[in-house]
Amino acid sequence: MWQRKLTRAASMNSMSIGEQFWSDVDSDGDSDCEDFFYGAQCHYATDLSRHPQLDIDVGAVKDIYSESAVSVREYETIDDVDIDLHINVSFLDEEVASAWKVSRTEPIILRLRFSLSQYLDGPEPTVEVFQPTCKDGFCLGVQLKRILSTFVSNQWKHLSNEFLNAQQRKRHSWFKAGGTIKKFRAGLSIFSPITKCSSVPLIQGPGVKARPAGQELRVTRLMSRSMSCTKGELNTSSPTGQTVAVPGSRSTVHITTRQLIQLFFSSQALIHCKSIPTLEYGFLVQVMKYSEQRIPTLNDYCVVCDEQHVFQNGSMLKPAVCTRELCVFSFNTLGVMSGAAEDVATGAEVVDLLVAMCRAALESTRKSIIFDPYPSVVDPHDPKSLAFNPKKRSYERLQRALDSITSIREITQGPYVEIKKQMDKMDPLAHPLLQWIISSNRSHIVKLPSSRQLKFMHTSHQFLLLSSPPAKEARFRTARKLHGSTFAFHGSHIENWHSILRNGLVNASYTKLQLHGAAYGKGIYLSPISSISFGYSGMGKGQHHMPTKEELVQHYNRVNTVLQCRPVQSRFLQSRNLNCVALCEVITSKDLQKHGNIWVCPISDHVCTRFFFVYEDGQVGDANINTQDVRIQKEILRVIGGQST
Repeated sequence: MWQRKLTRAASMNSMSIGEQFWSDVDSDGDSDCEDFFYGAQCHYATDLSRHPQLDIDVGAVKDIYSESAVSVREYETIDDVDIDLHINVSFLDEEVASAWKVSRTEPIILRLRFSLSQYLDGPEPTVEVFQPTCKDGFCLGVQLKRILSTFVSNQWKHLSNEFLNAQQRKRHSWFKAGGTIKKFRAGLSIFSPITKCSSVPLIQGPGVKARPAGQELRVTRLMSRSMSCTKGELNTSSPTGQTVAVPGSRSTVHITTRQLIQLFFSSQALIHCKSIPTLEYGFLVQVMKYSEQRIPTLNDYCVVCDEQHVFQNGSMLKPAVCTRELCVFSFNTLGVMSGAAEDVATGAEVVDLLVAMCRAALESTRKSIIFDPYPSVVDPHDPKSLAFNPKKRSYERLQRALDSITSIREITQGPYVEIKKQMDKMDPLAHPLLQWIISSNRSHIVKLPSSRQLKFMHTSHQFLLLSSPPAKEARFRTARKLHGSTFAFHGSHIENWHSILRNGLVNASYTKLQLHGAAYGKGIYLSPISSISFGYSGMGKGQHHMPTKEELVQHYNRVNTVLQCRPVQSRFLQSRNLNCVALCEVITSKDLQKHGNIWVCPISDHVCTRFFFVYEDGQVGDANINTQDVRIQKEILRVIGGQST
């Protein structure tokens, strides 16, 4: 193994930092280097302190992405250079970005600090992750920084400028001057985007910079050109381990570049997000591609150990920590759980609802089944032990801590620091439990303003409720395009929602979670008629009588007559006697079983929660609501922004 990783000279105590920003002239973008691939050697007479391989890698990012995808700041005096890689996250859905507290309108910045003169032969680079408008409190950046720091550290063990240059020279040897393939290697990684070299036409895709007309002609010729391989069959291995064979003639396989690219991208879709991208285009491109792989699936992995979550109904929308004790301890020190004050300030009504759900589950006679997950809370007096441990459950101690949490209404009326001190005096575990209730919620809940509320639901406690992770939402939208969708209610007692928000809306039929039976088969039960779901929402705490529609109408009229004499409803919940119902979007495929007004969906991916409604003191909504009514559907679509079903 060659000698590498030279030690950087010690920094001076007092010095001025000379900052330089690179331009296209500095990077010799129009020099003869474009006649070679990134591994080619070029001459740098203007600046001998900057390592040539760094110029090559920066140029690769600009060619494959855009000029604005990378920025460079030099600190010549201390032989440092900051490379800012700009990761475009506009592909995230607006709801996902909101749940993750990420801005879709600006990139995530990955800042790597290298040795200017040594680059890959120097010390391991430091990693920073941030967004310009939310540099502080960027929780997703904490998770991504841990992931990328581990990735860079693992890659750095075998990286050097000589090694990278050899890899790129090897890649160069696979091509002829005209752009045809001289050697074919399994994996088809050579069809990643290539440089703007004049001798190799660029296969353009969305977001790639435009090329002159002459190059477009070469692209057209390339796409219609067929490739030959000296075998009777072209074989390659897919990521799943299966062999993909492209049949051909007896002696030579003729396959167009377009077919090869289609085969490549279909297999790429199966590659695990943790797979290591190729080094063929340099280390910076490798880091960018790995980041792009990981960002859409951050919710699938523990924010500390980066191991995949294992949940009954798959992953949820918000990133979270796993149940390993070491991860819980680390999670407590990351600062992620310190946002209780901000959450109370920006979403007090949501925090109020989360506490109410936790209380209902804890006070249930079925708490040993439905109070899931049980809190994992670090002891504030002993950071090396858990005060609340799922392996050693104490519901009585948990109840005392929950009773000591100051009402959210009172918290919003005074200085948070002072109220926290009061909670700590009453019970030192009260505030840590409140932090856990907030941070363990894995669904996106937002209080709807009055202008976006569904008036026919007759409650001011209306929330947007999204729990599907990006992958499930994508599958749902694909199914919606094929089969269409509609809206239906799902009723469940409030004691069940503590678990639903953290584990998802699961098919509980024939499991220990089942409460009402499964008379119409296994699946998630829904109804287009509000009275049926309201009946289910009131069942629990020993109440197992399903009221008839007539009983609900009488109850609705009686309760709402009393409520008309009361002042305007408070923004916070005033009672512990709560009923709730969710409005879901469901795929109308043949799998949806309709038994009159009781629907059963056996496929959990075909049901996504959209809204959540809470009623106090026995109040219920209008029992005559039918989601199949055209006027009701138009109102729902108006509130959710006009999405088509």
